[in-house]
Amino acid sequence: MYFVEKSQASNPYKRFDYVLFISVLLLSAIGLIVLSSAVRTRPGMLKSQILAMIMGVALCLILSIIDYKDLKVLSLFIFFATMALMVLVLFLGTGEELGNKNWIKIAGFSIQPSEYAKIAYIILVSVFLERIKDSTEKNKSDIIKFIVYSGVAVGFVLLQKDLGTALVFGFIFLIFIYIAGIPYRYIFILGGMLLLSLPFVWVYILNGYRRERILTFISPDRDPQGTGFNVIQSKIAVGSGQLFGQGYGNGLQTQSRNVPVNESDFIFSVVGEEFGFIGGIIIIILGLIILLRCIYIAKNSSDTYGSFLVMGVTGMLGFHFIENIGMSIGLLPVTGLPLPFVSQGGTAVLANYIAIGIVLSVSSRRKKSLFSTKDKRR
Repeated sequence: MYFVEKSQASNPYKRFDYVLFISVLLLSAIGLIVLSSAVRTRPGMLKSQILAMIMGVALCLILSIIDYKDLKVLSLFIFFATMALMVLVLFLGTGEELGNKNWIKIAGFSIQPSEYAKIAYIILVSVFLERIKDSTEKNKSDIIKFIVYSGVAVGFVLLQKDLGTALVFGFIFLIFIYIAGIPYRYIFILGGMLLLSLPFVWVYILNGYRRERILTFISPDRDPQGTGFNVIQSKIAVGSGQLFGQGYGNGLQTQSRNVPVNESDFIFSVVGEEFGFIGGIIIIILGLIILLRCIYIAKNSSDTYGSFLVMGVTGMLGFHFIENIGMSIGLLPVTGLPLPFVSQGGTAVLANYIAIGIVLSVSSRRKKSLFSTKDKRR
């Protein structure tokens, strides 16, 4: 049995999750088709997306070869490096015309550090969560470190006035505290602190435009020609697609640019209008397959650290899927979160492929079900 284990460890691709990888590639390919229709008059966007996808696939495969346990050693460096970029964004960033400042130019390329900060956060706090989960007595210092680093990450995002990304961090955080088994008293204390901070966030963090968007979500007819315009037009576009859609490039709402930011925030409206209910269901099914495969990999990880890594990625991608589709059909407030592997955005594409690469690394080194009975007897 030792030789079998050693042989499989030396060739991680024996346990490579091809279902997950192929599902991601299929979703990316569909995304390119949808995006090519959304940006027909802006071909440069499609070219940059294809380049980002090629780079992303390469990074994904490289990371799948590297043992994810090596990330523990680099976790603090990765986290503080991304936080340093977040600080630079506060002083040198761009994007204020959208109400938030979260982009920075490096070597001629515009990147959004908060996309990579999500992965850095998952890599770091999984170290503390592994100690919390595996120890017989809950170590208060690890719990405090987990909460402090979470607060640092969310704090920098809120300073950039990026509420959508802050919500992603919050969702990942909730998943972590649930599966880590952290005592409820810490959760209640943190919940109380968050409630007390809401007035501060509303007054000082959220600008007038973002406050209006939240109020418009509560009352959709509040400002149909202003903050409610995007969602109203998106819902019209999705509804007009009916079962099979209007056809590639034939969407009246999306092609006439009545739906703003249809290449990113509201790309699902392009799917709904031009490819109909069938196209939307295909996107949702592929998203579900990706998330379910991630959960399966987390459940069968060879250690707790791998499980937390994968569940963090699952939470990150899952929230993006739910929020982007939900805001496009008016079920959730508009936050500007992209649809993973479909929306335009080189930074998001690279970050998502990096995340999948880490998941595939965990998958390639997961427990072997073939010998699970013998392992239990030992």
